[in-house]
Amino acid sequence: MSDDMTIADYLAEGGVLTSPANVPPRYRAELLKLMAIFVDSELAGAAGFADKINDAPGIKERIAAARIVLEKTDHAERVLKVMGEFGVDEDRYANSHPWTARLERDAPAGSERGEHDMRLSVFNYPLESWADAVTMNLLMGLAVGVQMRDFLKVSYGPLAEAFRQIAPVEQRHAELAREGLEKMVEEGRAVEIEASLYYWWPRVEASFGSGTPEKMERLRAWGLRRADGESQRRAWEDQARDVLGELGLKAP
Repeated sequence: MSDDMTIADYLAEGGVLTSPANVPPRYRAELLKLMAIFVDSELAGAAGFADKINDAPGIKERIAAARIVLEKTDHAERVLKVMGEFGVDEDRYANSHPWTARLERDAPAGSERGEHDMRLSVFNYPLESWADAVTMNLLMGLAVGVQMRDFLKVSYGPLAEAFRQIAPVEQRHAELAREGLEKMVEEGRAVEIEASLYYWWPRVEASFGSGTPEKMERLRAWGLRRADGESQRRAWEDQARDVLGELGLKAP
């Protein structure tokens, strides 16, 4: 960055920041929010899925489920380490919320808990069964894949590097969920799966949010976002319908 260029101009031209010392206050606040949403969602997602490991129908499925729980917790730790560079107490943060806490199953899509952490709202709902868990994992795994396209290009270098390590593992989680649903379809459980699809579809859809155009432009200028929530939602919906169609399942 040249001496006569402001940080705002530098970021607007695609610049990358690499140290908390160079981060302006408003950028810092949005960056920490982005990281907190990711960390809280990974920890809440792992906690919820951990409860379903013993519902898995076979040893391979149990191993896969346990690996997903481990890897999501590892992903939270990777991003939490970046937050630690900004003064966040990593150990205290990891124990600051009841990650297993959930709303009632029939709570409307997009609902949030009182005194809540910053998890995406989809992680406020309970999983009912193994089929339900795998269905949610597929839909949310595809959503994470869409969101990762932005995360990989975030303008804070250490965070972008963490996401580059996380992205292929998250993609594998979606692939495992797809394999699990394919097996259940072959077993004649399509009706059960489609019931879960109708439950989880609007709840995953709500995870893309709806920020104001002004905020979106500011985040774009800072290199913290590229695609808006609506375009991400459409990309997810198209991909999810394609995947479900290939499995012989009816999307909502």
